[in-house]
Amino acid sequence: MSSGELSLSNEMIELQTQLTFQEDTIQQLNEVVTQQQKDIERLQLQMEALKGLIQGYVQEQHNVKDDVPPPHY
Repeated sequence: MSSGELSLSNEMIELQTQLTFQEDTIQQLNEVVTQQQKDIERLQLQMEALKGLIQGYVQEQHNVKDDVPPPHY
């Protein structure tokens, strides 16, 4: 192999190495994004459940206040 061919071969190897690294990085990032989406969906469900509990508690407190006569009676 001539010097030019060797240099071109080394450049190709370097590009292939970079491509492999980038593909691995993309795969890792995809896994992170997928997990984050699952976490977001789980947290949204929990937030809706808590919202329902709080609304029920607030409604219950309003009902209790309506049933109790004022202290001056």
